[in-house]
Amino acid sequence: MVEIPDSLRSIFSTTVQEQDGTYVLEVPSREIDHDAVTAGETYRVAMLSSPTSEGRRDEASQGSTRSEAARQQGPPEPPVKEGEVREVTVETLGDQGDGIAKVERGYVVIVPDAQPGDEPTIEIDDVRQNVAFASVVEPDSRTL
Repeated sequence: MVEIPDSLRSIFSTTVQEQDGTYVLEVPSREIDHDAVTAGETYRVAMLSSPTSEGRRDEASQGSTRSEAARQQGPPEPPVKEGEVREVTVETLGDQGDGIAKVERGYVVIVPDAQPGDEPTIEIDDVRQNVAFASVVEPDSRTL
């Protein structure tokens, strides 16, 4: 399993655009919607070159932008799949008393019978566009 540091808030693709003599990175609205970033806050950004950078330049010269293409594709797929097993950290409790963990892009996973700070191994039972429901397959080994 790949370890993702807690400080990593968001991963997405975007293009660098010139605007009034400065350069701008467009943050998708879903990153705000999922609480991965907050407007007005300052963030550290890492940039990786894309193997298709040349293709993007060709598209831009034809009048098509990456952000337009992304809007036409619709909302992103949830970052989890039913039956997937993973380790999570429960961050808080929901209104019904269930544990709430967040995974990639701030996507919420509801974990019954879990408390803030627990790090159980879970199995994803039900996936929806903005939330997934999971069951604990192995409780937090620190509490055994």
